Amino acid sequence: MNVWNEMLGNQILVSAVVGWTTAQVLKTLIDFALNKNFNAERLVGSGGMPSSHSATVCGLTTAAALEYGAGSFEFAISFVLSMVVMYDAIGVRRETGKQAKLLNSILMENPLKLNAEVLQEKLKEYVGHTPLQVLAGAILGICLALLLNTYY
Repeated sequence: MNVWNEMLGNQILVSAVVGWTTAQVLKTLIDFALNKNFNAERLVGSGGMPSSHSATVCGLTTAAALEYGAGSFEFAISFVLSMVVMYDAIGVRRETGKQAKLLNSILMENPLKLNAEVLQEKLKEYVGHTPLQVLAGAILGICLALLLNTYY
């Protein structure tokens, strides 16, 4: 049980995990409100509003700043990680989602007369984020880390 106590006592880890969990729950609720049906994949899936990747790394970075200071190597590492993750979410992963959406629409028309086995494999479209989704996730992660700081 000592390991659990150590993990729960780790403000940086808890801030990151709470950021991810909260973003995933919010993402699922927003998807439910917009589409009027529950999609369990949203609880763990990527893409959507808010970005759980951004909430996680910004919670991590904020907690590192609070715990070790903005001049520490812990903050520097987590800050650089945050920038890479958020840049990737807006850039590469967002473009991948756009391409998947286009390819899925082409496959549904089936102009190449592909067999049914190929057509059953729909590409995942929710992989990246809009800048607004990343910003919302970042704000969420920062706010949660600041809130959790009052308990540590």
